Amino acid sequence: MNILNVSGPDPASPICSARGCSADAVWVLAWNNPKLHTPERRKTWLACEEHREHLAEFLGVRGFLKDVVEWEKWDAPEE
Repeated sequence: MNILNVSGPDPASPICSARGCSADAVWVLAWNNPKLHTPERRKTWLACEEHREHLAEFLGVRGFLKDVVEWEKWDAPEE
């Protein structure tokens, strides 16, 4: 199961979720929309160094951002 919705043929080489970016992702941004998801549910976006701050700000101003973790340290919850 591809829990992070990683783009491309190799889940070990995740790609940044920013529109038009094809750089390797190094960050996982865990979030949820409290109007749609239960409090423990975590959706994820992946980010390269260049887009981490922008994507985190986008989620943060909406109150959706829950955590930002390095890809190598991410321990995805079981669904």
